[in-house]
Amino acid sequence: MNGGCVLLVCTLLVGASSGSRTGQLQKPPCRPGFSQNFYTVIISRDVLHGQSILKDTTLSSERVKFEDCQRSRDVGFVSSDPNFSVRSDGTVYAEQEVANLSEPVQFMVTARGLHDPHIWETTVKLALAGHLHPLPLTKLTFEEMLSRVWDSQPRVIKFSRKHQRGSSANGLRRQKRDWVIPPINVPENSRGPFPHMLVRIRSDQDKDVGIRYSITGAGADQPPSGIYNIDPISGNMFVTQPLDREERASFHLRAHAVDMNGNQVENPIDLYIYVIDMNDNRPEFQNQVYNGSVAEGSKPGSSVMQVTATDSDDSTTANGMVRYRILSQTPHSPIPNMFTINSETGDIFTVAAGLDREKVSQYTIIVQATDMEGNLNFGLSNTATALISITDINDNPPELTVRTFSGEVPENKVNVVVTNLTVVDRDQPHSPNWNAVYRIVSGDPSAHFTVRTNPITNEGMLTVIKPVDFEMNRAFMLTVVVSNQAHLASGIQSSLQSTAGVTISVQDVNEPPVFPANPKMIRFEEGVPAGTTLTVFAAQDPDHFIHQIVRYSKLSDPANWLKINRTNGQITTMALLDRESVYVKNNMYEATFLAYDNGKSGSPQASGTGTLQIYLIDVNDNAPVLIPREAQICERARPNSRINITASDADIEPNIGPFVFELPSFPASIRRNWTVSRLNGDYAQLRLRIPYLEAGMYEIPVIVSDSGNPPLSNRSLIRIKVCPCDNNGDCSATGAVAAAGLGTGAIIAILICIIILLSMVLLFVVWMKRREKERQAKPLLIDPEDDVRDNILKYDEEGGGEEDQDYDLSQLQQPESLDHIISKPSGVRRVDERPVIAESQYPVRPSLPHPGDIGDFINDGLRAADNDPTAPPYDSLLVFDYEGSGSTAGSVSSLNSSSSGDQDYDYLNDWGPRFKKLADLYGGGDDD
Repeated sequence: MNGGCVLLVCTLLVGASSGSRTGQLQKPPCRPGFSQNFYTVIISRDVLHGQSILKDTTLSSERVKFEDCQRSRDVGFVSSDPNFSVRSDGTVYAEQEVANLSEPVQFMVTARGLHDPHIWETTVKLALAGHLHPLPLTKLTFEEMLSRVWDSQPRVIKFSRKHQRGSSANGLRRQKRDWVIPPINVPENSRGPFPHMLVRIRSDQDKDVGIRYSITGAGADQPPSGIYNIDPISGNMFVTQPLDREERASFHLRAHAVDMNGNQVENPIDLYIYVIDMNDNRPEFQNQVYNGSVAEGSKPGSSVMQVTATDSDDSTTANGMVRYRILSQTPHSPIPNMFTINSETGDIFTVAAGLDREKVSQYTIIVQATDMEGNLNFGLSNTATALISITDINDNPPELTVRTFSGEVPENKVNVVVTNLTVVDRDQPHSPNWNAVYRIVSGDPSAHFTVRTNPITNEGMLTVIKPVDFEMNRAFMLTVVVSNQAHLASGIQSSLQSTAGVTISVQDVNEPPVFPANPKMIRFEEGVPAGTTLTVFAAQDPDHFIHQIVRYSKLSDPANWLKINRTNGQITTMALLDRESVYVKNNMYEATFLAYDNGKSGSPQASGTGTLQIYLIDVNDNAPVLIPREAQICERARPNSRINITASDADIEPNIGPFVFELPSFPASIRRNWTVSRLNGDYAQLRLRIPYLEAGMYEIPVIVSDSGNPPLSNRSLIRIKVCPCDNNGDCSATGAVAAAGLGTGAIIAILICIIILLSMVLLFVVWMKRREKERQAKPLLIDPEDDVRDNILKYDEEGGGEEDQDYDLSQLQQPESLDHIISKPSGVRRVDERPVIAESQYPVRPSLPHPGDIGDFINDGLRAADNDPTAPPYDSLLVFDYEGSGSTAGSVSSLNSSSSGDQDYDYLNDWGPRFKKLADLYGGGDDD
């Protein structure tokens, strides 16, 4: 250390390191580096001389330290400010006397292992006690600030050399430690001029040999290239353009020294360039509008929301340290400062009581974020809007508008609204705090009424859900209480106006007669004769206070079995009751009758219906029927050749089975050839008694009797087909035909009929073929040569004679240009040129024209062609040339249009209508 250095002692205002906070907790994994990224040191005025400033070590400080994790690693410290240095134990001291620290000083301390490529950095800020914040920057211009950073750079950086110390009597000493190259600090946003010299790189051997210097790395020869360059001869290193720390905060370059032949003279050295941050970025809010909410009636200190702003500047310096404050609050009710904001976190809290949604439902807060730790003189600011909605709580009980409601309802009506109960609630509409719930607490023991809430108006609709009877209750006195879906907030009491009375009057109406037993069921045996009285089905009139006459009529009687006495309701049969009828379901027959009164003054007749159910008791009135009616059996008796038979009976128990099956005694052949054996109460077997019976169809009578009292019997026929059977006991095809009753003669007759039918079809086909041939061989009535229908007529092309062969075909060709025609010496040429104008529109024939429109279509086309200047022949230029003299043709100049009278043109009249006009012009001279 230089003898002239002065040590300064100061107090370090930093928090405890992570190592001191762990206490007895598990120690976290070791990470080499400084315990903090930023140190702020406040120096007292009376200790400016002779004391150390800051000590950063692993041994003597628990608040700030550098952890190397290996303990044996040699670490060197370098300060970016030449006025301050750092000892190997971490003590920061001043290289010269610091008599007046009028402004805060900030510099960077770099730690690097001698044999480790890694580097670590921290920032130290020194300020005089009482000047924690920088002094007003108005005393320093921007250029002065930049010049101070430029001036703090090391001027010359030499390549490090290793010196071997001599041996001593105790042995060899260790090598001298390499120089630690301090980092180069370059301020961002410098205005130049550029290129600006940063440092000079030089080698100790530049006096002996010619040295060429170069730098490599990102920012030099790698992207972004060209930011730094070096003079290869002098070693002066330059920055060529302004830097932006927000784009790139540091650069790592390597300096090289080679001789004139390109041989390495020195080992490359690492150059670390750090871009010093300037306050050139405003804080930016993540949103321009923030939405938050807080419940009304919240206590002071209740959290509302958080706003967040970020600053792109260095967050470890005041340039990137953002502070918040509230600029304004709208509205100012109940006080102008209902909210406050945490200046560091941006959390907004309430600071006063009195939030009432019914008075103010939303507040608008303007929040300002300022960097430089909130210094309004030096910091940059930005604003955002916070919208704070006051959420509703149930602090207003519902109140009925009147203490007593009234209404009236006709008897026997349901779902009728008797009256509407109106209510007032100042809470948030259509929320659980506003929605009303009504309860009937007294006056309706039979639950005739309920109160439903109108979801739109919140009114209570008192509704009848159970019919009321005027003869039982002529009026009701109800007590109704109203509340909200949500419970009232703590400390809020129900209002006396939440309870009201309701008076309901019941109106008397003409009620229809009522059948006491409806439906009414009676039991009768089926088969009762017509005219039998079954029962009296009478109705009662509920209107006890008015005497009315009740009359009856039949409303529904599907089988038309019944009739009712009009005055007393007596039911009498008109036909035999049959349980087996299709109108009887499950032994039950139903009929519906109508009872009606004669009405009272001002009211129409009222009618009621009643249902009579007649349960019909079964009697044995249906004989059993044999099942099946057809079967087949083998002609030879076999053990399995038998027919299972049963019976069906329309009656029910006990008038059905068990059944008795037997064969009649006449004719005698039945019992001789067949036999019946009983299987159980409902089934029997019919089989052959003899070993063989000729194939054919047989009708076997069987007598079936039921178990009724008395029993009923039925003689039924079963058709049995007896046929030859194969080994499996099934009828064969031949046997089936034979059993069907078709003999050999019948089969032959059928085959003959089929042959005759096929012969007729064959003869018809032959006759049609022959007729077709005759039609083709019949001669035409006219000669085919004279038949001009659909024939092509060929005409031979005959050329002229020998004298007609000498002609110039080019005269008939269309000339290509007018100039060619004009340049010819003689002759007359017609130049047909199509006019360059829009073509005329011709009529379009419809896709499905009417036959009468064809003539009109043709005429329209002719008129369009006559008026079309683009249709040939065109109005063309005729060029006449001098034809010369000596023509063999006679002169036509002697011809004139005068008529001498000696020429007769009357023959033109004989030439037909086409020459009539010409005959009129030249004929008939005597008439002129």
